[in-house]
Amino acid sequence: MDASIPDLLRLLVVPVFGWAALRDVKTRRVPNRTWYPLAALAVVLLAVEGWQAWTGTAYETRAFALRTAISLGFVAPLVVAFWWFRAFGGADAKAFLVVAALFPTFPTYEAFGWVLPHQRTAVGVFSLTILTNTVLLGALYPLAVLGRNAVAGRFSSVMVVGKPVSWRAAAEEHGRLLETPEGVTRNGVDLDAVRMYLRWRGLTLAELRERPDRFRDPATLPAEPNPPGDGSVGVEDLRADGGELEAPAETVAEEDAPADDPWGAAAFLDDIDHGAYGTTPEGLRDGLDVLVSAEEVWVSPGIPFVVPLFVGTVVALTYGDMLFGAMAVFGLA
Repeated sequence: MDASIPDLLRLLVVPVFGWAALRDVKTRRVPNRTWYPLAALAVVLLAVEGWQAWTGTAYETRAFALRTAISLGFVAPLVVAFWWFRAFGGADAKAFLVVAALFPTFPTYEAFGWVLPHQRTAVGVFSLTILTNTVLLGALYPLAVLGRNAVAGRFSSVMVVGKPVSWRAAAEEHGRLLETPEGVTRNGVDLDAVRMYLRWRGLTLAELRERPDRFRDPATLPAEPNPPGDGSVGVEDLRADGGELEAPAETVAEEDAPADDPWGAAAFLDDIDHGAYGTTPEGLRDGLDVLVSAEEVWVSPGIPFVVPLFVGTVVALTYGDMLFGAMAVFGLA
């Protein structure tokens, strides 16, 4: 393969994004340290190629400066805006910020007589190509969810974004609950927040369902709650001292029990030292009321967006820009 050293180094994103995608599917968590080496690499490559452009022709200088400005001044803020409005998760936003810094221009690879990427764009900002590829691939996810529900005969106003699962499976699902006691909703409680609450109390969902009236009483809140963690699935539940989480033997004193706080939802959110994914006491109470009474609930599985990012990056590095390719088919590009 013939390519410049910076472009060859950029291929390191493929195994890193692949690992991050696998991690995102399993736990919906990607450690922050994943992005540090790629961010450092991006800074070095920007400096190297910036110097090469500066010492090159006037056209090369202007082209590199313009594309870098678009990548860092448009794509990066756009990603932050998506994160702000919760279209992206934190890991997704960090990954795209790395992409914006690492791929301001199109790389070039020559192999077996092929020049890749094949489909280029007029603007020439490669991070924008990766972003559009990712969004287009991500848009297939709700269509797949809709088709699967339709084939299975599961019809609901939320069948485009959700799926029905048993209450037992809900305890291990990612995403949001799409139900309240009043009916379906697009903004139910985050299931990670439910797991945080259960760990905080040292209870399982099955135990909550066995005695819902008792545990709805805030007087049964633990005097010394467990660390809530971050609500991720597939992690070992441990206390700060290394022991396993357990239901505390002591509950709060009756005079210290919060008044008018079913499930102790407000007390839980007040006690933890960080947020619970935007969860409100009312939202948590509604979610718990549904989970302790329903046998089957609708949940939004949530899109592990690092997966389409990984695929979109691989497609971008080989085929190129999917949007421009589609436009070219119809004579629009």
